[in-house]
Amino acid sequence: MTSMKPLRSIPAVQPQPPVPQLKPPRRRSPPAAGGPSPMTTPGAATPPSFKRSSPRKKQRPRSRLLAADFAAGEAEAARALVAARATPPAVSPHSPVGAALPREFFEVDALDLAPRLLGKLLRRDQVVLRITEVEAYRPNDSACHGRFGITARTAPVFGPGGHAYVYLCYGLHMMLNVVADKEGVGAAVLIRACAPVSGLELIQQRRGQQTEKPILLTGPGKVGQALGLSTDWSNHPLYTPGGLEVLDAPEPENILVGPRVGIEYASPEHVMAPWRFAVAGTPWISAPKNTLRPW
Repeated sequence: MTSMKPLRSIPAVQPQPPVPQLKPPRRRSPPAAGGPSPMTTPGAATPPSFKRSSPRKKQRPRSRLLAADFAAGEAEAARALVAARATPPAVSPHSPVGAALPREFFEVDALDLAPRLLGKLLRRDQVVLRITEVEAYRPNDSACHGRFGITARTAPVFGPGGHAYVYLCYGLHMMLNVVADKEGVGAAVLIRACAPVSGLELIQQRRGQQTEKPILLTGPGKVGQALGLSTDWSNHPLYTPGGLEVLDAPEPENILVGPRVGIEYASPEHVMAPWRFAVAGTPWISAPKNTLRPW
């Protein structure tokens, strides 16, 4: 007989405890104001509360934001610039810039006075203009009003240097001239163009143009209109405080020179005489500009 090996004992299978069925947590209503939370017990730490966040608002693209911010900044800068220009500068007779020019400043040859007037300030009430272009008219000049001698119209040209000579051109334009030289000589400097320094709103109102471009003051008739002048200002001393004044200011670094404008009736040598002067590098110059050259 074949002997049989004893059977290995198999451990008994222990019964597993039943798996508990998990139920979803029941939604609880929020506690009443001032009452204890149902999730807390006395002495237990208060669990953190979570606030449900609202959905994010749709944002504009960054490029649009930057463009809008830039446009707003440009508009604010433009408004500040207009306000600054419309405010009269602090011009004091005791200040080295803006001090009243002495009478002797004007009592020189018109050809010497003309370039010296560039950069100076014209002031009437709250309007202040910087002179940017002038023309000289001298004795024995076939383009000068003094060629007719002393008349009711031209008498101021023969007055003391530093006085104003204002005449009506073509029945439309008030032309401002600064009388030069000694009394009885008959010479003056025409103010052809200016740049605004202050009183821009009043300038625009008098000119009837809501613009800040050079067209506002590039022309002798435009200058007279911006200052609100009439022929009643002739013979007015420009070196006395009040009314219409010429004030001191730094001279320009560079000057342009060329023949005068609109004097075709004069003799050829006077038509071509380089007696027109302008500040170089500024757009506040009347036409034509292509006849001007560095001085």
